[in-house]
Amino acid sequence: MSYNKYSDYMKNRYGEKVYKIPLNIHTSCPNRDGLISEGGCIFCGEKGAGFENLPSYMTVSEQLTQNISYIRKKYNAHQFVAYFQNYTNTYLPLEDLLRYAEEAARDDVVELCFSTRPDCISEEYLEGLYGISQKYNKHIAIELGLQTVNYHTLQRLNRGHSLAEVIDAVLRISRWKFSCCLHVILNFPWDNEIDVIENAKIISALPVEQVKLHSLYIVKNTPLCDAYLDKKIELISKDQYVERVILFLRHLREDIVVQRLLGRAPEEETVFCNWNTSWWKIRDEIETRMKEEKIVQGDSCNYLNGSCLKRFHKEQY
Repeated sequence: MSYNKYSDYMKNRYGEKVYKIPLNIHTSCPNRDGLISEGGCIFCGEKGAGFENLPSYMTVSEQLTQNISYIRKKYNAHQFVAYFQNYTNTYLPLEDLLRYAEEAARDDVVELCFSTRPDCISEEYLEGLYGISQKYNKHIAIELGLQTVNYHTLQRLNRGHSLAEVIDAVLRISRWKFSCCLHVILNFPWDNEIDVIENAKIISALPVEQVKLHSLYIVKNTPLCDAYLDKKIELISKDQYVERVILFLRHLREDIVVQRLLGRAPEEETVFCNWNTSWWKIRDEIETRMKEEKIVQGDSCNYLNGSCLKRFHKEQY
């Protein structure tokens, strides 16, 4: 395989295919409730990321039971990841977060995964989640929204944090031996190929275990949507996105697990998504290009561990 696929990684870790079950709980975001901002990120809609989630008025147990029942029957599945997906899942009182985590720690759930912001990670919360992992023998994974290492773009996006918070969160997560996944969007209108490479290099220099790539889709009724409709921004082409993904993967450390190569969103919720092309067709195009051109993840990851000093070793032999 040309890159380190998440599905293969999970199958090797747990002995069979594992299915991720999205969960929607009562939480918000400091970039929405006024602590940082009330506008939120300019690309984030009112539903957050959970377009296909069950409603948050259902309990965690009810959501798991309903979704697992469907997935088990359709795919003969046995093991699952409870994925707290929508908004900022560690932006809760600690006792509430741990209560939700305990509710999800059922026998057929092998992993608890929390999607959150890097400025909502602290030692107190990590210690609490470690207690859950020990009590119920569940692996903990935490997904952080990096989006881009370009701090100018982060400001344009109204992210409300800088790269420093991401680095701090990754290092803290690593010390507790949890899996850390960073979300990255490679086709922001303000980023170029240099930013794509720098994303891969910063991630590779950190103790990051996984990465999840998104293609930028434009949700209706957002500031980004207004800018797009007013022609104030211009998006790259599908072919350019394919090039950027391959460029990113070439500079990414070879052992980092890639959860996916692009995102998706319902047509009725967006004004732009994946160049009106099925996500899997773009994925297949990327994989085919890499295979035909004998490109593999990490084949340009030659910049770590004192790369210039390697010349002395070569000269000796």
